[in-house]
Amino acid sequence: MNRIAIIPARGGSKRIPRKNIKDFCGKPMVAWSIEAAKASGCFDRIIVSTDDREIAKVAEQWGAEAPFLRPNDLADDYTGTLPVIRHAVEWLNDHEMMVGYACCVYATAPFVTPEDIQRGWELMQQSVASFVFSVTSYAFPIQRAIRITENGRVAMFNPEHFQTRSQDLEEAWHDAGQFYWGTADSWLEEKMIFGEDSVLVKLPRNRVQDIDTPEDWARAEWLFKAMQAEMETQ
Repeated sequence: MNRIAIIPARGGSKRIPRKNIKDFCGKPMVAWSIEAAKASGCFDRIIVSTDDREIAKVAEQWGAEAPFLRPNDLADDYTGTLPVIRHAVEWLNDHEMMVGYACCVYATAPFVTPEDIQRGWELMQQSVASFVFSVTSYAFPIQRAIRITENGRVAMFNPEHFQTRSQDLEEAWHDAGQFYWGTADSWLEEKMIFGEDSVLVKLPRNRVQDIDTPEDWARAEWLFKAMQAEMETQ
């Protein structure tokens, strides 16, 4: 069954203009995801879903395809991942080929590795699951999180755990924001990804970084360069 990588990359990023094709450590940001998908050897095709012709051109220069432009109603600030991947799967099914599995790889995931994508595919084959996606653990127990009240004071979200030792609390995980394997039917049905029908690929925290603000971008570049320098010395 055909396996497709789908990289969502819209053109209207507000906090970091042109984020998906902005230079990140020597390459357009989206190029890192394209190259990881290619190097994984998991895919029959690598598709970029975008509403922007410049992004489509850059994606093609780095070895991906952009066979369609995403409609405007799927390219605003409020559109989630599920309808974007569903649209891409539907378009491919209707115009070119039947999709068996689709892996959403985020365009702003320079830390994604071919090996992790491969691990995801192996788990997809081994388990009867709708989705396989990457996660990492929280650095601090979420049960001991606090909030700031309206009058500027402090309140715990879970005050019953004030006296609980950190080592006695259940470890919590969050989405790593890198890739999401899924069956074509699961994407078409827009099944919930964060549920009992999903399996996880666990990543170390030092290889996970959201990139939503200029501060995130700067931190990601520092971390990426440090990791590259370490690899060169090994």
